[in-house]
Amino acid sequence: MDITALNAAQRYTASRPATEPIPTQNGPSEAFAGLARDFAATLQEGETTAKAAMTGQADPHALVQALAQTELAVETAVTVRNKVVEAYQEILRMPV
Repeated sequence: MDITALNAAQRYTASRPATEPIPTQNGPSEAFAGLARDFAATLQEGETTAKAAMTGQADPHALVQALAQTELAVETAVTVRNKVVEAYQEILRMPV
C-alpha cells in the first residue's frame, strides 16, 4: 500500500466533509419562502380550527393542539426576528 502526501491530499479534497451542507437546486431565498409558507399555513390552520371550535364543529382537543402549534410558530418567528435584529445591530457597532 503506497501512501504518498499527494495521494492523501487528493483523497482528502475529494471527500466532502460532514459539516459541509448538501448542495441543492434551491437557494436560501427558496428555503426562506418555504418557511414563510409553512408559517402562514400553520396560522391559517389554527384560525380555521378556532372558527370550527366556535361553531361546535371541532373538539376542544384539536383547538388546543392547533393553538399550541400556532403559539410555537409565532414564538419561533419572534426569536428569529430578534436574532436578525441583534446581528444587524452588531454589524452597525463594528468599526469601519
